[in-house]
Amino acid sequence: MNPADLPRTVAHAVRCAVEDGELGAGSAAGRVVVERTRPGGVGDYASPVAFQIAKTARIRPAEVAAVLAHRLGRVPGIERVEVTGPGFVNFFLPPLSAPEVLDVLDARGGVSVPDGPAPAPAPAQQREGVVRAAVLRILRAQGHRPDGAGGAPGPVAPVAARDGDVVARYGAGAAVWAMVAVPARETPVFSGRLLRQDESSEYFRVRYAHARSRALLRNARDLGFGPEPGPVEDARALLRVLADHPLVLEAAAHHRAPERLVRHLVELADALLDFQYRVLPQGDEKPSAAHRARLALAEAAGTVLAGGLALLGTDAPERL
Repeated sequence: MNPADLPRTVAHAVRCAVEDGELGAGSAAGRVVVERTRPGGVGDYASPVAFQIAKTARIRPAEVAAVLAHRLGRVPGIERVEVTGPGFVNFFLPPLSAPEVLDVLDARGGVSVPDGPAPAPAPAQQREGVVRAAVLRILRAQGHRPDGAGGAPGPVAPVAARDGDVVARYGAGAAVWAMVAVPARETPVFSGRLLRQDESSEYFRVRYAHARSRALLRNARDLGFGPEPGPVEDARALLRVLADHPLVLEAAAHHRAPERLVRHLVELADALLDFQYRVLPQGDEKPSAAHRARLALAEAAGTVLAGGLALLGTDAPERL
């Protein structure tokens, strides 16, 4: 079971439960949201779908969740389903292999960069325009065709007057990153960390991780080999974050929340920067199928980073 298939699987379980009379005929889930379980939570993924249905089914969310958990626990590829709290549905899934993760990303456009020219940076006082533009790009990447109002994330807090012209001070890319890194209703934070070229800057780490992925491809080409999907035994963290990418994009679109994509890109960058040292042959090693498979994974991670940065409205340099 691919994590990205969970929303569709849950929606199908709801329809079947209605058809079989386990849920009222008026029950409706609307858009099903499934997200990675937060630290300390139960399972790998969780959904609040029971709360949505309970509003129309006129029964407690816990009862709806119990009906869905019973059905979903029998779906091939789902190890088990548990209900927690007042009605959260939690999923346990077996880990995906590297080829499976790459297939998921390919099938959903996760390893492609949005078409078209890079967005023009907005002046500092136009934070609302920056956030709304990022939301619209994310929605369109998910197949939506919203008008201007359809992409509205709600009230957008402006850049604080004390920060002055942040585009002139920090550069367009870093200013845009800071504007979308916090929820729209919150005032963005600007500091000298945005300008630092080291690991203390999340903006630097994400762009540097992309540049490192491209350097790995160049160095591998010099060694006479290229990327080729295959099993990878030592990339659990990277695989987990990559597998989550379609769900993160879906949640960012659903909530009109580009900051969710920001957090995901930082997590992906950190996983890739840790993984990079295992990609190329060391010493007298000869390139092997394992090296080619690791390189394919690093290439995909870099392309996801580039696509994510483009959706947010900033660039992904090939060298940094």
